[in-house]
Amino acid sequence: MNQSIIKGTICVALLLLLGACKKSYLTDGGVSNPNVNMTTYDYLKSNPSFSSLVHLIDRAGVKDLVNGNITFFAVTNYGVDEWVTARRIRKVIQTNDENIVYTIDSIPVNTFRDSLLTYMYDGKITRDNLSLSGKIYDNKLGAEPNVSYLIKLRRVTNQYTSYLDHVDYINYTKVIAQRDDQVLDPTTIPTAEQDKSYDCQTSGIITTTGVVHVLDGFHRLFFNTEPITL
Repeated sequence: MNQSIIKGTICVALLLLLGACKKSYLTDGGVSNPNVNMTTYDYLKSNPSFSSLVHLIDRAGVKDLVNGNITFFAVTNYGVDEWVTARRIRKVIQTNDENIVYTIDSIPVNTFRDSLLTYMYDGKITRDNLSLSGKIYDNKLGAEPNVSYLIKLRRVTNQYTSYLDHVDYINYTKVIAQRDDQVLDPTTIPTAEQDKSYDCQTSGIITTTGVVHVLDGFHRLFFNTEPITL
Protein backbone atom coordinates (compact mmCIF):
# COMPACT_ATOMS: atom_id res chain seq x y z
CA MET A 1 0.00 0.00 0.00
CA ASN A 2 1.27 3.44 -0.89
CA GLN A 3 2.76 5.27 2.13
CA SER A 4 0.98 8.55 1.40
CA ILE A 5 -2.42 6.81 1.19
CA ILE A 6 -1.78 4.87 4.42
CA LYS A 7 -0.88 8.06 6.25
CA GLY A 8 -3.74 9.95 4.65
CA THR A 9 -6.24 7.29 5.74
CA ILE A 10 -5.05 7.26 9.34
CA CYS A 11 -4.83 11.05 9.51
CA VAL A 12 -8.33 11.58 8.20
CA ALA A 13 -9.79 9.06 10.64
CA LEU A 14 -7.92 10.47 13.62
CA LEU A 15 -8.64 14.09 12.79
CA LEU A 16 -12.32 13.30 12.49
CA LEU A 17 -12.29 11.59 15.87
CA LEU A 18 -10.49 14.48 17.46
CA GLY A 19 -12.76 17.07 15.88
CA ALA A 20 -9.79 18.79 14.32
CA CYS A 21 -10.35 18.27 10.63
CA LYS A 22 -9.36 20.94 8.17
CA LYS A 23 -11.97 22.24 5.73
CA SER A 24 -12.28 19.47 3.20
CA TYR A 25 -14.66 18.10 0.62
CA LEU A 26 -12.67 14.98 -0.15
CA THR A 27 -13.11 11.47 1.12
CA ASP A 28 -10.73 9.69 -1.23
CA GLY A 29 -7.96 9.62 1.38
CA GLY A 30 -9.25 6.20 2.30
CA VAL A 31 -8.56 4.60 -1.08
CA SER A 32 -5.91 1.93 -0.66
CA ASN A 33 -4.80 1.98 -4.30
CA PRO A 34 -3.36 5.37 -5.37
CA ASN A 35 -3.78 4.57 -9.05
CA VAL A 36 -6.86 5.83 -10.86
CA ASN A 37 -7.55 4.53 -14.34
CA MET A 38 -8.26 7.90 -15.92
CA THR A 39 -6.44 11.02 -16.97
CA THR A 40 -5.79 13.85 -14.53
CA TYR A 41 -8.50 15.98 -16.13
CA ASP A 42 -11.03 13.15 -16.08
CA TYR A 43 -10.19 12.40 -12.45
CA LEU A 44 -10.85 16.02 -11.49
CA LYS A 45 -14.02 16.13 -13.56
CA SER A 46 -15.32 12.93 -11.97
CA ASN A 47 -15.05 14.43 -8.47
CA PRO A 48 -17.65 17.11 -7.56
CA SER A 49 -15.12 18.67 -5.17
CA PHE A 50 -13.28 20.07 -8.19
CA SER A 51 -16.20 21.32 -10.29
CA SER A 52 -15.17 24.98 -9.95
CA LEU A 53 -11.54 24.20 -10.80
CA VAL A 54 -12.56 22.16 -13.85
CA HIS A 55 -14.75 25.05 -14.99
CA LEU A 56 -11.73 27.36 -14.89
CA ILE A 57 -9.57 24.80 -16.70
CA ASP A 58 -12.18 24.57 -19.44
CA ARG A 59 -12.55 28.33 -19.77
CA ALA A 60 -8.77 28.77 -19.88
CA GLY A 61 -8.32 26.02 -22.48
CA VAL A 62 -5.55 24.26 -20.55
CA LYS A 63 -7.01 20.74 -20.50
CA ASP A 64 -4.14 19.38 -22.59
CA LEU A 65 -1.60 20.87 -20.19
CA VAL A 66 -3.41 19.33 -17.23
CA ASN A 67 -3.29 15.99 -19.03
CA GLY A 68 0.42 16.21 -19.73
CA ASN A 69 3.12 14.34 -17.86
CA ILE A 70 2.88 16.72 -14.92
CA THR A 71 2.32 16.98 -11.19
CA PHE A 72 -0.79 19.03 -10.52
CA PHE A 73 -1.65 20.70 -7.22
CA ALA A 74 -5.45 20.75 -7.25
CA VAL A 75 -7.58 23.32 -5.43
CA THR A 76 -11.00 22.32 -4.08
CA ASN A 77 -14.22 24.23 -4.64
CA TYR A 78 -13.78 25.92 -1.29
CA GLY A 79 -10.52 27.56 -2.38
CA VAL A 80 -11.83 28.53 -5.81
CA ASP A 81 -15.13 29.89 -4.51
CA GLU A 82 -13.40 32.07 -1.90
CA TRP A 83 -11.23 33.51 -4.67
CA VAL A 84 -14.36 34.33 -6.69
CA THR A 85 -15.90 35.95 -3.60
CA ALA A 86 -12.78 38.08 -3.13
CA ARG A 87 -12.97 39.18 -6.76
CA ARG A 88 -16.64 40.05 -6.31
CA ILE A 89 -15.91 42.15 -3.20
CA ARG A 90 -13.24 43.99 -5.19
CA LYS A 91 -15.79 44.72 -7.90
CA VAL A 92 -18.38 45.87 -5.35
CA ILE A 93 -15.87 48.35 -3.95
CA GLN A 94 -14.91 49.56 -7.43
CA THR A 95 -18.52 50.09 -8.53
CA ASN A 96 -20.00 50.98 -5.15
CA ASP A 97 -22.79 48.50 -5.96
CA GLU A 98 -23.44 45.80 -3.36
CA ASN A 99 -26.08 44.19 -5.59
CA ILE A 100 -23.80 43.62 -8.53
CA VAL A 101 -24.09 40.20 -10.16
CA TYR A 102 -20.61 38.71 -10.26
CA THR A 103 -19.86 35.01 -10.73
CA ILE A 104 -16.98 32.80 -11.76
CA ASP A 105 -17.90 33.51 -15.38
CA SER A 106 -17.56 37.24 -14.81
CA ILE A 107 -13.80 36.92 -14.36
CA PRO A 108 -11.88 37.51 -17.62
CA VAL A 109 -9.92 34.44 -18.76
CA ASN A 110 -6.78 36.50 -19.40
CA THR A 111 -6.60 37.37 -15.69
CA PHE A 112 -6.25 33.78 -14.51
CA ARG A 113 -5.14 31.52 -17.37
CA ASP A 114 -1.40 31.92 -16.80
CA SER A 115 -1.84 31.75 -13.03
CA LEU A 116 -3.26 28.22 -13.35
CA LEU A 117 0.17 27.19 -14.63
CA THR A 118 1.70 27.82 -11.19
CA TYR A 119 0.03 24.58 -10.04
CA MET A 120 1.61 22.48 -12.82
CA TYR A 121 5.08 20.93 -12.67
CA ASP A 122 6.78 18.80 -15.31
CA GLY A 123 7.26 15.17 -14.37
CA LYS A 124 6.11 13.26 -11.33
CA ILE A 125 6.82 14.85 -7.95
CA THR A 126 5.94 12.31 -5.28
CA ARG A 127 6.63 11.80 -1.62
CA ASP A 128 9.68 9.72 -2.53
CA ASN A 129 11.22 12.75 -4.29
CA LEU A 130 10.76 15.11 -1.36
CA SER A 131 12.54 15.94 1.89
CA LEU A 132 11.90 17.99 5.00
CA SER A 133 14.27 20.69 3.78
CA GLY A 134 12.47 20.93 0.46
CA LYS A 135 13.46 22.20 -2.94
CA ILE A 136 12.52 25.09 -5.22
CA TYR A 137 10.78 23.79 -8.36
CA ASP A 138 10.06 25.51 -11.67
CA ASN A 139 6.42 25.37 -12.68
CA LYS A 140 4.80 25.73 -16.10
CA LEU A 141 4.41 29.49 -15.70
CA GLY A 142 8.14 30.04 -15.48
CA ALA A 143 10.05 32.74 -13.64
CA GLU A 144 8.14 35.33 -11.62
CA PRO A 145 9.79 38.46 -10.19
CA ASN A 146 10.70 37.95 -6.53
CA VAL A 147 8.63 34.75 -6.28
CA SER A 148 9.49 31.04 -6.25
CA TYR A 149 7.72 27.85 -5.21
CA LEU A 150 8.95 25.42 -2.58
CA ILE A 151 7.73 21.83 -2.33
CA LYS A 152 8.69 19.84 0.73
CA LEU A 153 7.53 17.52 3.49
CA ARG A 154 6.25 19.16 6.68
CA ARG A 155 6.49 16.91 9.71
CA VAL A 156 3.83 17.04 12.39
CA THR A 157 4.43 15.24 15.69
CA ASN A 158 2.59 14.63 18.96
CA GLN A 159 -0.90 14.85 17.46
CA TYR A 160 -1.86 11.29 16.78
CA THR A 161 -1.76 9.55 20.19
CA SER A 162 -0.36 6.04 19.94
CA TYR A 163 -1.18 5.43 16.29
CA LEU A 164 1.70 7.38 14.76
CA ASP A 165 4.67 9.28 16.13
CA HIS A 166 4.60 11.71 13.22
CA VAL A 167 2.99 12.48 9.89
CA ASP A 168 4.74 14.07 6.92
CA TYR A 169 2.44 16.27 4.86
CA ILE A 170 3.38 17.33 1.36
CA ASN A 171 3.60 21.09 1.63
CA TYR A 172 3.35 23.72 -1.11
CA THR A 173 4.79 27.15 -0.37
CA LYS A 174 4.87 30.39 -2.31
CA VAL A 175 8.20 31.96 -1.39
CA ILE A 176 8.31 35.74 -1.55
CA ALA A 177 11.82 37.15 -1.77
CA GLN A 178 13.75 34.65 0.38
CA ARG A 179 12.64 31.53 2.23
CA ASP A 180 11.26 32.43 5.67
CA ASP A 181 12.68 29.23 7.17
CA GLN A 182 16.19 30.37 6.23
CA VAL A 183 15.92 33.80 7.83
CA LEU A 184 17.67 34.09 11.19
CA ASP A 185 14.77 35.97 12.78
CA PRO A 186 11.52 35.40 10.81
CA THR A 187 9.68 37.92 13.02
CA THR A 188 11.52 40.68 11.16
CA ILE A 189 9.95 39.76 7.80
CA PRO A 190 7.33 42.31 6.66
CA THR A 191 3.83 40.88 6.29
CA ALA A 192 3.83 41.47 2.54
CA GLU A 193 6.99 39.37 2.18
CA GLN A 194 5.96 36.44 4.35
CA ASP A 195 5.79 33.08 2.62
CA LYS A 196 2.38 31.49 2.08
CA SER A 197 2.45 27.82 2.97
CA TYR A 198 -0.23 25.12 2.67
CA ASP A 199 -0.35 21.37 3.24
CA CYS A 200 -1.93 18.83 0.92
CA GLN A 201 -4.93 17.07 2.41
CA THR A 202 -4.54 14.19 -0.05
CA SER A 203 -1.38 13.30 -1.92
CA GLY A 204 0.03 10.79 -4.34
CA ILE A 205 -2.96 10.21 -6.63
CA ILE A 206 -1.49 8.53 -9.70
CA THR A 207 -3.50 9.09 -12.87
CA THR A 208 -2.79 7.64 -16.29
CA THR A 209 -1.06 10.89 -17.26
CA GLY A 210 0.50 12.31 -14.09
CA VAL A 211 0.24 12.93 -10.36
CA VAL A 212 -2.31 14.88 -8.35
CA HIS A 213 -1.86 16.40 -4.89
CA VAL A 214 -4.91 18.06 -3.36
CA LEU A 215 -4.29 21.25 -1.39
CA ASP A 216 -6.25 21.61 1.84
CA GLY A 217 -9.35 23.75 2.14
CA PHE A 218 -7.47 26.64 3.72
CA HIS A 219 -5.68 27.31 0.43
CA ARG A 220 -7.42 29.98 -1.62
CA LEU A 221 -6.79 29.87 -5.35
CA PHE A 222 -3.67 31.74 -6.47
CA PHE A 223 -2.71 32.35 -2.82
CA ASN A 224 -5.23 35.19 -2.82
CA THR A 225 -5.52 37.12 0.45
CA GLU A 226 -8.03 39.85 -0.47
CA PRO A 227 -11.00 40.40 1.87
CA ILE A 228 -14.11 38.30 1.28
CA THR A 229 -16.44 40.54 3.30
CA LEU A 230 -17.18 44.25 3.14
